[in-house]
Amino acid sequence: MIKKISLDEKFFVAGAYGMVGSAICRKLIEKGYGDQKLGGSLLMPSRKELNLLNLKNVKNWFESNKPTVVILAAAKVGGIFANSIYPYDFLIENLTIQQNVIQTAWLNGVKRFLFLGSSCIYPKYSKQPIKEEELLTGELEKTNECYAIAKISGIKLCESLRVQYDFDAISLMPTNLYGPKDNYDSQNSHVMAALIKKFCEAQNSNSSQITCWGTGKPEREFMHVDDLAEACLFCLENWNPDDNNSPRNYKGDPLFYLNVGTGIDISIADLVRQIARETCFKGKIVWDHTKPDGTPKKLLNIEKIKTLGWNPTIKLEEGIKRTINEFKMNSFK
Repeated sequence: MIKKISLDEKFFVAGAYGMVGSAICRKLIEKGYGDQKLGGSLLMPSRKELNLLNLKNVKNWFESNKPTVVILAAAKVGGIFANSIYPYDFLIENLTIQQNVIQTAWLNGVKRFLFLGSSCIYPKYSKQPIKEEELLTGELEKTNECYAIAKISGIKLCESLRVQYDFDAISLMPTNLYGPKDNYDSQNSHVMAALIKKFCEAQNSNSSQITCWGTGKPEREFMHVDDLAEACLFCLENWNPDDNNSPRNYKGDPLFYLNVGTGIDISIADLVRQIARETCFKGKIVWDHTKPDGTPKKLLNIEKIKTLGWNPTIKLEEGIKRTINEFKMNSFK
């Protein structure tokens, strides 16, 4: 199969210094993409160098650097607490970043574009495991509704430009992610990072008790960010939604976005117990039932991306061990 991107492309990874963007950059380098000897490059501007919220700044940067492949991994992200306190920020900042980057990429003739969404785009009570066709079939989870609406808008913007103007944009919907460069801020982190930090610090300080949010009953799927990076490169290389053998929806129409996950979920309570074991925490675990659980179950159906030939490789136990070791190395020097 002929790859749809080449080693001499000029790759722009928006959000290159975050968890997802940095993983994608590592994978690009590993595979030899953006090779300067062949005339390619890997463009990784910092926030100071490129303010994605400023349209004029974005336009000038594109005109000066002329990327041929763009991966939009930049976003304002956070957990349940942050989403509930700052809904406007999550909505307006993500909408602005997406419109600025997607539209400017199209206007500047970018050859291939990858937008990264989120599994929170699907309704709270979606049929499990969640297929791509569940999008816009029901009410969203209230705790991250604004973030989800922004991501849905990004998917539809890419899809609309593809349908109306043949812009080669594809989108991937990752499940819950964890790994290197995750956000461990106590108020803005996601569940995996929050728990790893909580248990590592409790063990380091010999705490006798840890309090966890909710009931522990919700079930979640977790994927190591390196698996997502592999999926991103695989789809950029191989997936053309217009091909006759590419994934289709129930009606037989082409799909322009695909789920990316492991296809395996775990209850939060079991996740807590696993992290407790890996951190050697021997104290008491208390559940604060006054805190929200969020969606009761969220597991992605990944059969469509698997038909293209991609499969995850990092098991949850292995990924948790690696992430705990990385956190300890960076936090307890």
